Amino acid sequence: MKIATFQAVVIATLATVFSVSAQTADRKLLTMEDAILNKSLIPQKYPVEWSAENPREYITATADKHYAVDIRTGKRRTTAAPSKKSEGLPRAELRDNNIVWLYADGTEHKVTDFSDRNIVCGTSVSRNEFGIGNGLFPSPDNSRLAFYIKDESRVSTFPLVDITTRTGTLEEIKYPMNGMPSERIKVGVYDTATRRVVYLDVIDFDEERYLIHPTWSPDSRDIYVQVLDRRQKNMHLNRYNASDGRFVATILTEHSDRYVEPSHPLYFIDGDSDKFIYTTNNRDGYRNLYLCSVSQGSVERFTAVDADVTYIGQSGDAVYYYSAEVSPIERHLFRKSLRTGKTLRLTREAGWHNCTLSPDSRYFADDYSSLDTPRVVAIGSTDGGFYREEFRADNPSKEYNYSTIELGSVRSADGKYDNYYRLIKPLDFDPSKRYPVILYVYGGPHSQLVRNDFQATLRRWEMYMAQHGYVVFVMENRGTANRGAEYEQAIHRRCGKCEMEDQMAGLRWLLSHEWADSTRVGVHGWSYGGFMTISLMTNYPEVFKVGVAGGPVIDWKWYEVMYGERYMETEQTNAEGFAEVSLIPRAKDLKGKLLICQGAMDRTVVWLQSLNFIDECIKQNIQVDYFPYPRADHNVVKRDRVHLMQKVTDYFEDFLK
Repeated sequence: MKIATFQAVVIATLATVFSVSAQTADRKLLTMEDAILNKSLIPQKYPVEWSAENPREYITATADKHYAVDIRTGKRRTTAAPSKKSEGLPRAELRDNNIVWLYADGTEHKVTDFSDRNIVCGTSVSRNEFGIGNGLFPSPDNSRLAFYIKDESRVSTFPLVDITTRTGTLEEIKYPMNGMPSERIKVGVYDTATRRVVYLDVIDFDEERYLIHPTWSPDSRDIYVQVLDRRQKNMHLNRYNASDGRFVATILTEHSDRYVEPSHPLYFIDGDSDKFIYTTNNRDGYRNLYLCSVSQGSVERFTAVDADVTYIGQSGDAVYYYSAEVSPIERHLFRKSLRTGKTLRLTREAGWHNCTLSPDSRYFADDYSSLDTPRVVAIGSTDGGFYREEFRADNPSKEYNYSTIELGSVRSADGKYDNYYRLIKPLDFDPSKRYPVILYVYGGPHSQLVRNDFQATLRRWEMYMAQHGYVVFVMENRGTANRGAEYEQAIHRRCGKCEMEDQMAGLRWLLSHEWADSTRVGVHGWSYGGFMTISLMTNYPEVFKVGVAGGPVIDWKWYEVMYGERYMETEQTNAEGFAEVSLIPRAKDLKGKLLICQGAMDRTVVWLQSLNFIDECIKQNIQVDYFPYPRADHNVVKRDRVHLMQKVTDYFEDFLK
């Protein structure tokens, strides 16, 4: 283990390695235990909740007390912790793949009663794609319950082995692979008065279509569903009668030659069953909000900004949303009037803001951080009249020898965009020396690894490696989130191509500095980042000396339908693209040292992927290292995670130093 040269004394125990300064006597290096498990290095959270008793107060907490704080004066008083909302009656409950409705008088009714294990009711569908995370949708008046029901009888299974039993137990999971049969989804509606179930009469496209974000009208009479074809090129927003499931009308449609990705429910304007807010990035190049009318069929752009925005709430005349218009690496709260169209920016300081509206929307809690600001909590009024800081956190890592984190940008390979990065130089950095470089990469859709929040969204393992003498570089590329549709969809049909081009553009900039050793470059990533790691090592074998890939996609034909067909389509429609980015034919090009780590119980990137790559390496007489985690799922966690990151570290220490 490399200890910084300017420290005078080193004291080691089994659990912690301390680097003690002759001047301060209390400084220490980050340890692997700290880097993975030590939550004290995260800024202490004082959650903000709004008082249910007094709209002029909010509730916050320290480690041992709760306080009610007057919004206007800032005066605080001790109070009891906010009571947790209990699940009252009536409500729905899931039991053994079925739904039971619990009535207020304590009686129960089976809403569904399927014995076939292939039929699953009331849970999320489409493998949680499209922002789906729920399968039960009570009507606003709680008189009806809409729910998902999926039929997986035609979906192929994948075998996993549980090694904790005496002889090992086979566990088969449903895994719809690209181009193969997928689940079939319906939306049912249970009427709590008649105890009758009807199903929405969806006839659009084929039966393996997606039914996305069922949304009730405010009067509980209708249900709106975004119906997407399996190819993910066309979407119909349909209205259905909740009493009999009858199709009423198509309100709007979407088409894209690349893909349509509806990922947000509808948000009806308060007290209005005709007007609603709709979210899409398919019309004007950015994810914006659109004000729509059911009766008129109109679709008007509400947030006309060349930036991605996200709806967070409304009240009366105003709609509130986050926007990236200040900077793609910052998030700010805005308010826009439905009546006048006037827009007001509510968050003032640079950084990444997490905001909560008060129950009456007159105030908001602003919880934010920036590169050098660990955490600030402030209270403001939504009319912009006042804004007051309530709490500022100390730097939780101030007792550790952290290197400076640099935030900057490099032009993308096509010259159109600024790709943001964070850069950490070694703890004892000397510009006259040459240091090994580690590129940490993910690079896939719906990700953003670099933000102007505290320490630029640092993974503490990166700082651990910087303390051990490495330059650590993390950069966004085309295909990642929060930069508009063109930036995000550049990967279509060629996953990995433009991502590698951008990463190499950033790396070339980094290696132009004398202190970055171009003969000692490593790369590490997990999942999509594992795919990127092996892609970079096999496409640029002259650049990368060492790599560690975790849970990697090897060939998109082995990945799931919902995600894989959106970005790559199928082998039938995109044979050239599949062949171009598959890592099986690239195995022969591997020159550097590669370690692949894999959870053997991985339900996301099944280990069929990495095992096939290993098999091809054997055929090509290419040496590669492989380490399975026998009981781990896709994301290796807890004690396994400490072991994993030590193994990753040791691999770079052994072969890149």
